[in-house]
Amino acid sequence: MVPALFLAHGSPMLAIEQTEYTAFLKQLGKSIRPKAVVIFTAHWETQTLTISSMDGVYDTIYDFGGFPPELYAVKYPAHGSTELANKLKELYEQKGMDVQTEQMRGMDHGSWTLLHRMYPEADIPVVQISVNPYLSPKAQYAVGEVLRGLGEEDILVIGSGVTVHNLRIVKWGETKTEPWAIDFDDWIIEKVQNRDIEALDRYESEAPYARQAVPRAEHFVPLFIAMGSGNPANKAKVIHRSYEMGNLSYLCFQF
Repeated sequence: MVPALFLAHGSPMLAIEQTEYTAFLKQLGKSIRPKAVVIFTAHWETQTLTISSMDGVYDTIYDFGGFPPELYAVKYPAHGSTELANKLKELYEQKGMDVQTEQMRGMDHGSWTLLHRMYPEADIPVVQISVNPYLSPKAQYAVGEVLRGLGEEDILVIGSGVTVHNLRIVKWGETKTEPWAIDFDDWIIEKVQNRDIEALDRYESEAPYARQAVPRAEHFVPLFIAMGSGNPANKAKVIHRSYEMGNLSYLCFQF
């Protein structure tokens, strides 16, 4: 049995840098060895829930610019699983949710930067799923709920995003974390650990500094999906918390 996870993917540089966070991801991969990974990535947005369905090796997508050449040399040759993709599609169809599959898309950095650190040998099949950032937190939670129980089959569900993610106000090279980012994450931690989905559904009006922390929801909503997919009998746990560039959060949860 494996838990569900919300993991921060932050800067693409985590694929090549050696930091406290990359060391955490390495150890996390050693402690959790699933038979497959299902990952909801903030860098794949669709109106209709879309599941990657292929058995071959994913192309590595470099969906960013202005980084060192060595980052673009990183390859993560994980393969997909049409069998698992079809199973997931059927689960959503049984719940009456609109869902489709996609056969050609590669693996974006919301997926491969994390998995490259956790499972560097790329020997675990991966299925990516898109997010719709315009759905409410309650609706995102319901998307995750459909996959509840996959952990009992040793299938790891990951929501890949970031809680505090405002690239317009990050402070390059800053090592001191700004208090407002901490305050926002503190509020999120309390509500998540209490499974207060009603309050989380109102985060835009109730969480401190919500507009600064979440100027757009695509990186935030994987948190609710991961929360919904986890076993509700388990206590939600913070498994890592650190910051870069003044306010970019690397808060991670286990469900």
